[in-house]
Amino acid sequence: MIDMPILYSFRRCPYAMRARMALMASMTPVRLREVVLRDKPDEMIAASPKATVPVLVQDDGTIIDESLAIMHWALDRSDPAGWLEDADAGADLIAEADSDFKDNLDRYKYPTRYDDVDPIAHRSAGLAFLEKLEKPLAAEGQLLGNQPRLADFAIFPFIRQFANNDRNWFDAQSLPGLQTWLAAHLGSDLFANVMKKYPQWKTGDIEPVFAG
Repeated sequence: MIDMPILYSFRRCPYAMRARMALMASMTPVRLREVVLRDKPDEMIAASPKATVPVLVQDDGTIIDESLAIMHWALDRSDPAGWLEDADAGADLIAEADSDFKDNLDRYKYPTRYDDVDPIAHRSAGLAFLEKLEKPLAAEGQLLGNQPRLADFAIFPFIRQFANNDRNWFDAQSLPGLQTWLAAHLGSDLFANVMKKYPQWKTGDIEPVFAG
């Protein structure tokens, strides 16, 4: 097998999506191991005991098991589209998406996993974040100007998940800038390429090369 990093991924996980987008954009090839979450491979759990995707195992055995760290690792190697430009300006927005917005998203999408949760209240709280994003998107088209940066790609998979939970409701909101931005990212060649389906990897299987 060609000597290159291993990526444990799950196609529909938004964290794994953004890691794969950065790997693809940076043209950093990895050996892809597609995971089924109810049947996680022992090798992934041994590499990262928290057992969540994505997990990147580098050639020297170094483990990166945070999606944003994988994005930075890939883009620090190669960033032809300039995703890391304005990275500091987008850091707070990504942090808010990964904390408060993600908490509201989970309680809106999976209310039965939590005690005493009102999903509509969490939908409203999530909407407040979307309205915050609407202002720069309506003005410039992307979160930090007229070109997509790290913040756009780091946040968009979670907006996709929020929108898809009740698409009729989402489409009825007055968020034209955000809705146009989301549709453009969903329709991009990059997203189509990172969302290709791969079979579940099992020990001994040949790994497809991703982003090679």
